[in-house]
Amino acid sequence: MRDILIIGGGPAGLTAAIYSARANRAPLVLEGVAAGGQPMLAHLVENYPGFADGIRGPELVGAMRRQAERFGTEFVSEDATSVDFSLRPFTVTTGSGQRFEARSVIVAAGASPKMLGVPGESRLLGLGVSTCATCDGFFFRKRTVVVVGGGDTALEDALYLAEIAQAVTVVHRRDELRASKILANRAARHPKISFVWDSVVEEILGGDRVTGLRLVNLKTSQRTERPTDGVFLAIGHSPNTRIFAGQLDLTEAGYIRLRERSMTSVAGVFAAGDAHDGTYRQTVTAAGFGAMAAIDADRWLREQRP
Repeated sequence: MRDILIIGGGPAGLTAAIYSARANRAPLVLEGVAAGGQPMLAHLVENYPGFADGIRGPELVGAMRRQAERFGTEFVSEDATSVDFSLRPFTVTTGSGQRFEARSVIVAAGASPKMLGVPGESRLLGLGVSTCATCDGFFFRKRTVVVVGGGDTALEDALYLAEIAQAVTVVHRRDELRASKILANRAARHPKISFVWDSVVEEILGGDRVTGLRLVNLKTSQRTERPTDGVFLAIGHSPNTRIFAGQLDLTEAGYIRLRERSMTSVAGVFAAGDAHDGTYRQTVTAAGFGAMAAIDADRWLREQRP
């Protein structure tokens, strides 16, 4: 029996563990097989406070984990595969069949960026391929970049990058954007932003770094190569919340709805980070949400024991 069980070993879960452990809650973190969250994909993190020269994503996550461990956090490197929040104590089961009970649970399962699944993408991730313009845009100052996507996120990324890069090309599979009109008009008027319509990425090119793209026009089947220094994927994220369907109130997009502060639709179950935040998706905001959830969980537990 645990006071606090945390699902997820990224910045939100690790920060929640640090706060929970310092509150003498002896938390257990189910960090998952692929622990660390999205910062593990970041070659260099320069916008997390306290690191003037930046820090590699895996190093940042490793430091957070060691800090949580120092205060007494226990880690299990397995994925949670099912939960039962219908009764207290809550139960969480892992892939190996281990079953854990807890008086409160913090869901910090994160989200996964949607990928194209084309050759060169995974190999060059962090070497010119990025899923976060606000995280990595600085590295492309006065360079040429491509944004893949046609929704609000893609155009927000394009407009952000246009203030940094030399030129921004938006590649979209249709001949009309899905984004809101105000963003579409703003991007269309921007002198640094151009569009490639009716096209998809067939391959991301490069050796040690991205050097270009191979595109296919869906209407003509014509293949072209476009040189670029960076590729920003803006085709959406999927929250890692499938196992909570039917247990917690979720949005249509799968994000966890919060009822009060960080508490979910089930009293005693809290959420932190990208599992509920589809807006900011930053390491620093995930850590902040983790702290909030831990504080809220500790207060809630104290209220249950007069």
